[in-house]
Amino acid sequence: MSATSKLPPFDPSDPIGIDDLLAPEDLAIRETVRTWAADRVMPYIADWYERGELPGIRELARELGSIGALGMSLEGYGCAGASAVQYGLACLELEAADSGIRSLVSVQGSLAMYAIHRFGSEEQKQRWLPGMAAGEIIGCFGLTEPDHGSDPAGMRTYAKKDGTDWVLTGRKMWITNGSVAGVAVVWAQTDDGIRGFVVPTDAPGFSAPEIKHKWSLRASVTSELVMDEVRLAADAVLPDVTGLKGPLSCLSHARYGIVWGAMGAARASFEAAVDYSKTREQFGKPIGGFQLTQAKLADMAVELHKGILLAHHLGQRMDAGRLRPEQVSFGKLNNVREAIEICRTSRTILGANGISLEYPVMRHATNLESVLTYEGTVEMHQLVLGKALTGLDAFR
Repeated sequence: MSATSKLPPFDPSDPIGIDDLLAPEDLAIRETVRTWAADRVMPYIADWYERGELPGIRELARELGSIGALGMSLEGYGCAGASAVQYGLACLELEAADSGIRSLVSVQGSLAMYAIHRFGSEEQKQRWLPGMAAGEIIGCFGLTEPDHGSDPAGMRTYAKKDGTDWVLTGRKMWITNGSVAGVAVVWAQTDDGIRGFVVPTDAPGFSAPEIKHKWSLRASVTSELVMDEVRLAADAVLPDVTGLKGPLSCLSHARYGIVWGAMGAARASFEAAVDYSKTREQFGKPIGGFQLTQAKLADMAVELHKGILLAHHLGQRMDAGRLRPEQVSFGKLNNVREAIEICRTSRTILGANGISLEYPVMRHATNLESVLTYEGTVEMHQLVLGKALTGLDAFR
C-alpha cells in the first residue's frame, strides 16, 4: 500500500489541515458561534446593512452573552474564561457574518470589559462585569476624538478634580455601541496624566448621538460621545493605570480579535466566489473551469489559510503569555490587507452580481475598509514594525 493511500482526502474548506491543530473544545465553540450567526444574523444582515441599522441590538447582546461570547477570554465575573484561540475562532465566525457583529463583541469584551477587568477596582468589576458578560449591559470605549485618532496622546477630553469628584468634559468620535451603551470607558487627560473613567451613560451631561450616513459598518451602532461637565464620584477612575499604556493595552487585545475576524470576512467572500464559479456558465462551461478563474481561487485560498494559520499562531502565543504588541501589529497589517484583496478578487469572479447584496462580497469589502483603519491604521502598524525592525523611531 502506498503512503498516499493512507492520507485523508483533500478538504477544500481546510486545504492545509488547520483543524488538526484545534482541540475538541475549540471546534465545539466554533460550531456554537457559527450556528448562532447562521440563525440570527445571516438571514437578516443584507436588509440591516441596506437600511443602515442594527435592530434588536440589545436582544442580540443578550443572546451573545448566553453563549459566552462577551468578555469571552476573561476570567470570573460571569465570563467564559475561554482561551485566546477560542476567542479568535469566535471572532472569525462572527465576522464571517458581518464585521459589525464582530465589532459589537470586540468593543464589549476586548475594550470596555477588558479595561475594567484589568485596571478596575474590585467594586467596579462587581458592579459592571457580570451584567456586561450576560449582555444585559452594553459597553463602549471612548478614546478616538474628532481631531485625534492615531495620536491619542493629543486628546483634548479633560477630567479635573473638584473636591473628591471628577468633572469630565470633551468629545469622542467613531464609538461603536455608544448610543446603546449603559456604561462607557472614557480616557481623558488629567493633571496626573491620561486616566480611564467608568462612566454610566445616564449621568447628567453625557450624550451619545448616533452617526448616520455611513457606507461601511452599516449594520453597527456608531456614535459620538459628548461629555459636558459630567460629574463623577472619586471611585469612577480606573485605579490601576496611568498613561497611554492603559488604552493601548486594551487596543492590542482588540486588534488580536481583528486578526482572526478579518479572515472570517475573507472566508465568506471566498466561499461565495467558489460556489458562484461552479454554477455560473460562460462559453459553454462553468467559469470555475477556466484557468484564470482557478488561478484567482488558488491565490485567494493561499492567502486566506496563511492568514488563519498566522492568527492561530498568535493565539497560541497569547495563551502562553508571549504575544507582543508588535506581533499583533504584524497580524492586523497582514490579515486585513489580504482580506480586502480577497474580497476584491472575489468580486471580479462574481462580475456584476458581486455588487449585489444578494451576495456578501461587496458588504464585506466595504466593511473591511473601516477595519483597515480602525484600531490602528495601516501606516501606524507599518511604523510599529519598522521601529521594531530597525530600532529607529519614525513616529516623530
